[in-house]
Amino acid sequence: MDYGSAKSPSRVSVVEMTDPADANAGIESIKLDAVQLEAAPFRARRVAVRLETTALLFHSTSHRVRTRTQALEDTVAYAAYGPRTRGTVNGLQVRSDLLLAVEPRVEVAVVTGANWESIIVMIAPGEIRSHLEARKRGREFHLPSGVELLRARPDRVRDLFDLGKRLATVAERQPSLFDESRGDREAAEVELVDALLGALGGAEEFEPDRADRTRQAYTRIVKKVEAYALDRAGEHPGITDLCRVAAVSERTLQTAFKEVMGLAPLAYLTRLRLNRVHQALLAATPSATSVSAEAVKWGFWHFGEFARAYRACFGEPPSATLRRRNTDARIGAEQARDHTSRR
Repeated sequence: MDYGSAKSPSRVSVVEMTDPADANAGIESIKLDAVQLEAAPFRARRVAVRLETTALLFHSTSHRVRTRTQALEDTVAYAAYGPRTRGTVNGLQVRSDLLLAVEPRVEVAVVTGANWESIIVMIAPGEIRSHLEARKRGREFHLPSGVELLRARPDRVRDLFDLGKRLATVAERQPSLFDESRGDREAAEVELVDALLGALGGAEEFEPDRADRTRQAYTRIVKKVEAYALDRAGEHPGITDLCRVAAVSERTLQTAFKEVMGLAPLAYLTRLRLNRVHQALLAATPSATSVSAEAVKWGFWHFGEFARAYRACFGEPPSATLRRRNTDARIGAEQARDHTSRR
């Protein structure tokens, strides 16, 4: 499993994110798409630690962000959440007594809220099965079907979360422990797997109540509308179009978006398209595109309103984003030429 950056052999990757487009920075085995839901300076943090046969991810933010996350390798993901974390996973509110289990390569829709802290343990199915069978607990293992929430003993889930956060803190402060010492990696992995198996012991599938099922239904409505809008990037679907594609009333549509995203439907789709323009400008090569070309591609025809909305969301005008990206590329090219000339 390669959870570090391709440019660094380190087993520890720490990313301080000031831009939702940084969501995939420093990690190659997870596909993560993030949309900022607040017009405020963005701050998030991720620590990734690659051990011997498992990997640990720690995430934190206090911003409302919509993410769609998918592992790109055949690993099972188990997630635990901090005691003050607020947010949803596939429409269900996270809690400190719930453990999330995700089938390999399955996408998870997350909306983070205040005080978001999570740890994710990624492990191959055969590896966790081997541990359980060695402990005569083989009957306890089953491969998650899609995304499952498990109700577990709160103290054991808290122990898993606390250990994961503590390991991430140690790895950030002393990455050499994990880079240079296999013994330290193995010791950390033994503790992590023990805590995970402790949390899984006696865990039962969480049965959503009526309110939970309603939120799940709202999440499906939002996902359907979002897919429809992304397929028609340059268009401006109205409320009537969205009601038709979701097969719901206007009232239900409005309620679904308010409950899931905290925004009205058209306000969220505008924020989504702004994020797509932002990503395109950051990814652009010098002279390959322009702000107006990317704005039109994503359905923004009134450039003054677009520029104001973009600046409110990302704290800079779109031209500055493109200029910054091109400046970074030029500096990189000049450094490469200097390096070549010195050889």
